[in-house]
Amino acid sequence: MSIKIEFLGPIGKSPIEIEATTLSQVKEVLAQDSSLSSWLESSAVAINDEIINSIDIDLKDGDRVSLLPPVCGG
Repeated sequence: MSIKIEFLGPIGKSPIEIEATTLSQVKEVLAQDSSLSSWLESSAVAINDEIINSIDIDLKDGDRVSLLPPVCGG
């Protein structure tokens, strides 16, 4: 099951595709990248453009997971 991961704003990484069936698995995979560790703790997460509040979510083939870092406005 292929899931697309998008990194928005200042994270500065190109989208990737991984094999995962749950959001918890996505977090485990992304946590292996040390450049993402601080972003994982502070970013909001959206699945197919819908902000989610729980990591206990099952994913479907083709889902798009987006990491949305906090934004400073002014």
